[in-house]
Amino acid sequence: MIKDFGAIFKQAKEIQSKMEEVRNELAKKTVEVSTGGGMVKVTANGLNQIQSINVDDDLINMQDREILEDLLVGAMNEIGKKVQEMNQEEMGKITGGLKLPGMFSS
Repeated sequence: MIKDFGAIFKQAKEIQSKMEEVRNELAKKTVEVSTGGGMVKVTANGLNQIQSINVDDDLINMQDREILEDLLVGAMNEIGKKVQEMNQEEMGKITGGLKLPGMFSS
């Protein structure tokens, strides 16, 4: 029985190591979304950290706060979804498609 526990522990350590590798790779990958026909662009890495926000000069010149806020909210929501999809795809490679609750959820 102890041998089995040792094997399980070793396997858990291997999975943990692979997950850390995936996390490091996700930190290097980026996702970009745009809203308003490209007037607002948001880029984030695979850890859901925002890397950049670009607002087109024409949108700023419109001086319409409500439109700008709506486009920013839409872009932020979309970037979260895209990052989550990328994370699930990458994690699926090491879990064989098994969904583990709380793993890299955004």
